[in-house]
Amino acid sequence: MQPHDVDTIRNLPLFRDCAPETFEALIKISFLQRFPQGVLLISENDPADFLHIVLEGLVEMFGFTGGRETTLSFVRPVNTFILAAVLKDQVYLQSARTLDRSRILMIPAQAVRQAMQNDQAFMLSIVSELATGYRRMVKELKNQKLRTSSERLANWLLAHGREAEDGIVRLAMEKRVLASRLGMTPENLSRAFSALRDIGVRVEGTTIHLHSLEALADFAQPNPLIDDRHI
Repeated sequence: MQPHDVDTIRNLPLFRDCAPETFEALIKISFLQRFPQGVLLISENDPADFLHIVLEGLVEMFGFTGGRETTLSFVRPVNTFILAAVLKDQVYLQSARTLDRSRILMIPAQAVRQAMQNDQAFMLSIVSELATGYRRMVKELKNQKLRTSSERLANWLLAHGREAEDGIVRLAMEKRVLASRLGMTPENLSRAFSALRDIGVRVEGTTIHLHSLEALADFAQPNPLIDDRHI
C-alpha cells in the first residue's frame, strides 16, 4: 500500500482519533486487493470476516429475496462497509459487488473488535460512525416514502449536479442500477426523466445534461431533514 493511501485512510473519521499504535496494528494485518468490475465481494448471510475500505472504484450494496434484487447504496472512495456486522460479529445483511475496477482494503473483523475494546478514542469514533449511518438510513427511508419517483430522481440529480462544474452528470453505473438505487423500475426511471425534460434535464446515454440547477431545485424541493450526499 502506498504512503498516500495510508494517510488517506488515517484521515477517515473512523480512524482519525485512534492511537497511532492502534492504527498501525490494523493496517499491518490488512489485505489490499484489486478487483475487476462485476466481482461479488461479500454475500448477505455470510459471516462478517472483514471491514472493507474502498480506495478506488465503485461498489454497489444490494439485497435480494424471493428472486427479486434491489440496490441499497453505492460506496465510493474513500469509505468503509459494513461496520455494524463487523462489530456485532454477525452475518452481513447486504451483498456487495464492484461496478468498476476497484482497490479494496480488508481489515480482519476480529482485529477491529479488539481495537475497539483497547482504544477508547477508536470506540468513540465507531459510535459516531454508527450514529451517522443510522441518520443516513432514516433520511433514505423518508426519501423513499415521502417522494414520488420524479422527486427522488430530481434530488439525486441535484446533489450530483452541484458537484459537477459543467452541469453534466455522468453516470458511473447502468441506468437499471440507478433505477434500483432510487427504488423504481427502469420503466419508471424513464418516465421520471421524461417528467423532468421540461425543466431542462436532457439524457444522452449515460450522460445527463442539467440546463438549470435552479429550475431543478424548484422542482426537487431539497430538504435538509431528508437530503444528504447521495452516493
